[in-house]
Amino acid sequence: MTQTLPQGESSPLLRPSSSSSSDDASLTEHHTLKRGLSQRHLSMLGIAGAIGTGLFLGLGTAVQHAGPLGALLAYATVSLVVCAVQLALGEVAALLPLTGSFVRHAEMLTDPALGFAVGWNLVYGAALSVPSEIAAICVLLRFWTDVSPVFFIVAFILLTSTVGFAFVRVFGEIEYFFALLKIMLVVFLVILGLVIDFGLVPGTPPLWFTYWSHPGPFVEYIASGSLGYFLGYWKVMTGAVFSFAGVESIAMAAAETQNPRVAIPAACKRVFIRIVVFYMLAILVVGMLVASDDPRLDDASGSVAQSPFVIAASAAGIPAIASIVNAVVITSAWSASNQSLLAGTRVLYGLALKGQAPRIFLRTTSWGTPYMCVLLYVAIMLLSFMSLSSGAFTVFWWLVQLTAAGVLVSWSVILLNHIRLRMAMQVQGIPASRLPWHNSWTPYSSVLGLCMCILILFTSGFTVFTEGNWNASDFVSSYLDIPIVVVAYLAWKYIRKTRIVPLDKIPLHEAFEQAEQQEQAHAHLQ
Repeated sequence: MTQTLPQGESSPLLRPSSSSSSDDASLTEHHTLKRGLSQRHLSMLGIAGAIGTGLFLGLGTAVQHAGPLGALLAYATVSLVVCAVQLALGEVAALLPLTGSFVRHAEMLTDPALGFAVGWNLVYGAALSVPSEIAAICVLLRFWTDVSPVFFIVAFILLTSTVGFAFVRVFGEIEYFFALLKIMLVVFLVILGLVIDFGLVPGTPPLWFTYWSHPGPFVEYIASGSLGYFLGYWKVMTGAVFSFAGVESIAMAAAETQNPRVAIPAACKRVFIRIVVFYMLAILVVGMLVASDDPRLDDASGSVAQSPFVIAASAAGIPAIASIVNAVVITSAWSASNQSLLAGTRVLYGLALKGQAPRIFLRTTSWGTPYMCVLLYVAIMLLSFMSLSSGAFTVFWWLVQLTAAGVLVSWSVILLNHIRLRMAMQVQGIPASRLPWHNSWTPYSSVLGLCMCILILFTSGFTVFTEGNWNASDFVSSYLDIPIVVVAYLAWKYIRKTRIVPLDKIPLHEAFEQAEQQEQAHAHLQ
């Protein structure tokens, strides 16, 4: 039932000069992993990862902190950063379609130690995300029933494990279905919001932009005046980053994607456009539906009662919306656990390929699933039983927040990889036209995006530095991930004596030759 790692195969591709690995990682994954994901799956995979509880429950908090216009501007700003990330990822992944995506790219284009650090950071983050999503499902199910959560925890562990062990196409089809559900709900909620706002519900007066006038388009946060408005905007922007988390995962299973050099760029373009449209429309409608000072937005239970769509629908006499939103949010949470499982296991497999994780994680089933990686995550899923204790549940969610900065770390690495690729191409005299997919403005957008990601990363916990707002747990949850990544990077450099790969030593000519040969072969087959 398993496939073993081919031994003694060698290739210059993806072997930086500072790496001591003698295995051809790219060739190995093509022997062991199966291409079961299509462009259709990839597009929906990106959407499924980004549309979740942040959209259905979190937009109200954004309006509460920054006001309707402040929240809209914050999401617009982050959307531009996401655009830069998606374009950078698409260009690099189209040339180097490897499982593990930007983790493996970092090893080749920047430094093997960076690939090690960000790879284990992703494995760690996914390991906490999977059981936390299962625990969140139990919280959401309490909206309907008082049945013991033990039953639901066991059920969703079994369901998630089944998807994890199945052929990757099964995962793709499930995520495709969930994404369609979420898209339909978002479209429905936006239309419903406009209907309510325009006063088309009998007995409900039109709202239009009433809440933009009173309480106002902006909300003061911590300070007063213009500074307070800016801090509200910035507070929402740091939170908005995590609402878009997941868009970078569409290339994680590149070796399991059909014709990845075409599928990944196309998915990057489509996913970005759809997500921005959904989020921008949704935040605009929410700002029209709910006042920023509405006390119902303070509900900290995490239930659907906090959703601005539910608040507006209840006020319009449509209480059934709460159950509809709850049902889709539950599927969103399960979808997020599936996606974290896929990303975590494929990154762990990629680390094992390069000798940065135990070789036992290279074992795959006959249908191409890295089952030892999945087994590790199944064991970690048992942490979701911590939700049975309210104290442990609080501690567990605090641990999950520690990984939030990992999103910005991942985006920063994606942008850095792209900058290094373009710099290496310039040094080696390779024109941008040889890239399977490229855009003329990406060298500039990647630099600006990287600066924004680093700025947001280091200011994400700014609240704790203001007078009277110091909180040790908030400080740790905002900044602990930074030293974790730095220590992992420096430790691997010390152990393996790695160096930043010189731009003229990056094996780009081999990569371009492979890309062009495979493109010709694919065209010949068609």
